[in-house]
Amino acid sequence: MSLPVLFTNSELNLVAEQLEGDSTGLRSASIPVTCDPLAVVRAGARLVAHSTFFRTPDGDEVASLGIAAKLTAAGTDRFPTMEQHVASLPPLTDGARLMAGFSFSPDGPSSSEWAGFGAFDVVLPAVTVVRDGLETRLVVAVAPGADVGPMLDTLAGLSPWDPPPGPDPGAHTVESVPPAGAWQAEVAEAIGAIRDGSLEKVVLARSVLVHSERATDPYDLVYHLAEANPASYVYAAAVGSTAFVGASPELLLSQRDRDIRVNPLAGSARRGKGEDDVAVGEQLLNSHKNRAEHAIVVDDLIARLSPLTTDLVYPAGPSLRRMATVQHLSTEINGTLAPEVSTLDVLGAIHPTPAVGGTPRPESLAFIDKAEGIDRGWYAGGIGWLDPAGRAVVALSLRCALVHDRTSRLYAGNGIVAESDPATELDETRLKFQPLLSLLAAT
Repeated sequence: MSLPVLFTNSELNLVAEQLEGDSTGLRSASIPVTCDPLAVVRAGARLVAHSTFFRTPDGDEVASLGIAAKLTAAGTDRFPTMEQHVASLPPLTDGARLMAGFSFSPDGPSSSEWAGFGAFDVVLPAVTVVRDGLETRLVVAVAPGADVGPMLDTLAGLSPWDPPPGPDPGAHTVESVPPAGAWQAEVAEAIGAIRDGSLEKVVLARSVLVHSERATDPYDLVYHLAEANPASYVYAAAVGSTAFVGASPELLLSQRDRDIRVNPLAGSARRGKGEDDVAVGEQLLNSHKNRAEHAIVVDDLIARLSPLTTDLVYPAGPSLRRMATVQHLSTEINGTLAPEVSTLDVLGAIHPTPAVGGTPRPESLAFIDKAEGIDRGWYAGGIGWLDPAGRAVVALSLRCALVHDRTSRLYAGNGIVAESDPATELDETRLKFQPLLSLLAAT
């Protein structure tokens, strides 16, 4: 009896037919399929050096295997440079996606644990499975002069996997980096700088190292994150044996045609149960400290988006966005891009937002660089996809971990303002660690 497969012979033969002909240029094919995108990376990621997954709260998914073309850019001009790189690509087939990820720092990650992750990487995958609304498509792209046969053979051998068992990392140790007391001292220093008037807000991050007895499969981790966090942007980018995995609550930018949306979150509180959850949410909505922190982020984004748009629409005040362990103040901003303004123009203008950096921008970034003592890498950067049709979805890369074999580094940060309290801010980062920590350090 034959084993079940993710792609049928007839589907792969159709792909091969579309790719016949001149092989001197980049070629691509696109066909409808019925497979689950996450199943494809769970089955195939071990067979390639690069893979990705991205899911929106609406349920749209993109999964990829391999690289047909890779574009990179670094430095303060990385966004306009990447725009030139993307424009140089030949026309792509229906359903093609460019998988994108970028670091918090314009110069990229600085530590060896982030090897292979650049300041701004955009990949045209060799294989992409896109679930968009009611349709799922397989897109195969082939680099100039390359033979598609080996990749089609790989796809022919992929079989669906059973759902992974519950988390079981075995024995583990958890280490706070920097130590909790040292991070609270950083927060106290930031509060002092804010009260002295040199800063208005700054976001300080910390990390937690989890050392597990057994290796962590990043796409099993993604499966559990997607199950437990349906309202989040769930993502993974794997380079070699290292994977960046997360479930972010926050949209940095989405675009469809000329319409854009950003959804900043700032100001947080714990979740509760029943009436307690409602009461905590009401306290958050009425908190002067949290409302002020949120207004800083929204006002900055409106100022940066206004010159790039012909109109902006946003509510007078924030609403609540409830996640698994944290609820946030949320404001959705919608607009229409001005002529000649691109997705990458907007990303370059708004990143890093005060939700992950601070205000004023130069002073807050200088304070972060001096005080934090950790390499953020892609944490607090962006992750998602772009396409040739003027569409994009990019999430802030939050609630995340860098996973390598038996070691995972988790990241979380908080916005510090004049009314902040170091102990309260520490507790808030613990809430943000919880979705991943509960999987990686299960007991």
